[in-house]
Amino acid sequence: MKIKISADSTCDLPQYIIDEYDIGISPLYVVKGGESLKDGREICQNDIFEHYRSTGSLCTTAAVSFGDYVDTFGEYLKEYDAVIHFTISSGMSACYQNALLAAGELEGIYPVDSANLSVGMGMLVVRAAQLAAEGKSVQEILDEIEAMKAKVEMSFVLDALEYLHKGGRCSAVAALGANLLKLHPSIEVHEGAMSVGKKYRGNMEKYVSAYIAEKLAEGGFDTRTAWLVDSGVPEAVKEAAAAQLKAEGGFEELIFSVAGSTICCHCGPNTLGIALLKN
Repeated sequence: MKIKISADSTCDLPQYIIDEYDIGISPLYVVKGGESLKDGREICQNDIFEHYRSTGSLCTTAAVSFGDYVDTFGEYLKEYDAVIHFTISSGMSACYQNALLAAGELEGIYPVDSANLSVGMGMLVVRAAQLAAEGKSVQEILDEIEAMKAKVEMSFVLDALEYLHKGGRCSAVAALGANLLKLHPSIEVHEGAMSVGKKYRGNMEKYVSAYIAEKLAEGGFDTRTAWLVDSGVPEAVKEAAAAQLKAEGGFEELIFSVAGSTICCHCGPNTLGIALLKN
């Protein structure tokens, strides 16, 4: 059986990985100044940040539509026997529900609620693509991915809560407290939802290092690969983060990615995220 692996643009996979595994990407929409633009194709992170700097208004996001899914899945089925499609957490978007509706119109479509976002979702997509390349069946892939979902540890450390607050994903009290105290909060993804975790002080290099140290202290991670994603963090900070992950965490491979437009609408600039896998 020939199986196509695809995902929403919120998986934030680097292009070379998308190309290597021939992963299909369905873009969400970013609304900027009344214009609806496709994530990663018609708008990028710098457009979002510049729009906010110049107008004081945030861009908003919209799910992949039912019609988009039907069209895309229909094209895949001309070449493939089945499609396994990953969406951003159903607790964060209507993408999964729309994909399910589209699957009801077509045979051989298997939507997967990643219960995650960004490269936390991307890890699952890549593993599914590897399994498909190995000739595993749809059910074998779905079973392994379901077991893997609970092991993914996705978190971010933000420069500020401004974007999350104005986008309605963080309470005014939490935002005010962080801003007044000049704190840099971490965001943890658990069971498909985001929550504000520990808050850090200091300059970016200092608080990123503290955030990584706290995460590594949890222990029990698969040290083969760690994923880093950012929304414009300086190269020196990324290099220091990578060195720390290798030295303190013992990770053999580091995969770097850039946050897509949808994620950037909510996290804002100068955000760094890490996705790890529990043993």
